[in-house]
Parts: sequence; structure tokens; C-alpha cells
Amino acid sequence: MTSQPQLIMRGMQLTKRWGGLLAVNAVDIDLCLGQIHAVIGTNGAGKSTLINLLSGEISLSAGQIDLLGQDVTHISQPVRAKMGLGKSYQRNTIFPELSVLENCRLAAQSRLEKPWHFWQNGQQCQFSHDYALQILEKTGLKEVLKRQAGLLSHGQKRQLEVAMCLATNPKVLLLDEPLAGMGADETERMLNFLMSLRNDHAMMLVEHDMDAVFKVADVITVMVNGSVIAKGTPDQVRSDPQVQTAYLGAE
Repeated sequence: MTSQPQLIMRGMQLTKRWGGLLAVNAVDIDLCLGQIHAVIGTNGAGKSTLINLLSGEISLSAGQIDLLGQDVTHISQPVRAKMGLGKSYQRNTIFPELSVLENCRLAAQSRLEKPWHFWQNGQQCQFSHDYALQILEKTGLKEVLKRQAGLLSHGQKRQLEVAMCLATNPKVLLLDEPLAGMGADETERMLNFLMSLRNDHAMMLVEHDMDAVFKVADVITVMVNGSVIAKGTPDQVRSDPQVQTAYLGAE
């Protein structure tokens, strides 16, 4: 008998209204340990709004969000992050003037708040330094750890952003278009990297690259105009008539 995957985060009847616009309409979504759950849809489908609702960047109009069995609907984004929620953004949010190591070390340092040690130099924190090195080795960036982050290639910057997210020790990863602007080789490296994280995280992937989505996703949710029109395995979604008509281009 196959065991059910461990549920880490759940969104129930998630709804967001912007005035008269219904951006997200009663969406249910489950994020489970060991799974990559991809959300696809055309521009304006509500994908980014959905991910921002889950992260706590914007508030719900209706619905409920549970994280690790706790209702976090009215809990702020920073508190959700401390509970184990990590997010990467469409645009790079690195510190370009700092080294790769310092970027990752600062993220790791957020796990170990010591306000009473305000007189100490944060760079001397051995825990955050060692943990950052572990993450950079895992993400394939250890060879460029001394390089100024702003001088990295686009793909390496995207890798660094995910590394910084991992350095906060999340259980859930919300990834908003991590492959945007990448070439074929960079995309392949990123996909292999994401698949290597699957076993230890629940992951939600918002992405436009359909080849990539169907390659790595365990579950796919398809959105159109704020609503879910299909959900299932890649094979189920690929063969769904509504998806073929609304999204994949079938007549």
C-alpha cells in the first residue's frame, strides 16, 4: 500500500479581489514533502497572486492557509518565513556588491538571531559562515563563492537566489519563474538542482517553460482567469481537453 505524501502547506478556497477584479477565485492547493507542484497558466491567470498569497505578501479576501498544521492566514510574511517558508522572486533579489558567500551567509544568519550580540561583527558568526558554505556546495556555487554577486551570469544569479532561500532552512519553497531568461544549459542545471531538493522540501513552481514543467513536476495545477481548470499528474494535465484548448493551443 502506497503511503500518502506528507502535507506541509495547504491553501483552501483562496480568493483575492482587487476592487472589481477577481484575481484568484476559490483556489485549493496542497504542497507535500517530496513533490514539485507546478502552477501554470497564461499571463494574468493569477499565478503570481497565488504565490504571494501563500507567502503572506498580500492578504486574502477569503480562504485559509495552513503551514505545518497551523493556520497562518493572518500571520505575517516574516513569521511565515521563520516557520519554514522560503520564496524566490521573478526578479533577482541578491546583494550585487557583496560576494556570493556574503549573500548566502546573510541569509543563513537570519536563522540565528542574537540581538543581544549587537556589538559582535556578524562576519565572525561561525554557524552562518559554515552553513552558507554547505548550501553553496550543494547548489554548485562553491567555486565562485568569493566572486562579486553582481558579476555572476544570469543563471548563477538565479541559483544564488535559491541558495539564499535554502540558507534560511525552509520546509516549503515557493519558486516564482526561477528559469526566466535562462539558456538551455543553465535551465538544465537549474532543473537538476531543483530535482535534487525534492526529497527534503515541499515545492511550488510557477513557470512558463512547459518543457521544464512537464519534466520535473509531480503535480500540475492549471489556472485561467484566476480559477483552476485542471489539476493532476503531467500526463493527466497534458491530455485534459480544457487545458489543450485554453492553454496548450489545441483547437
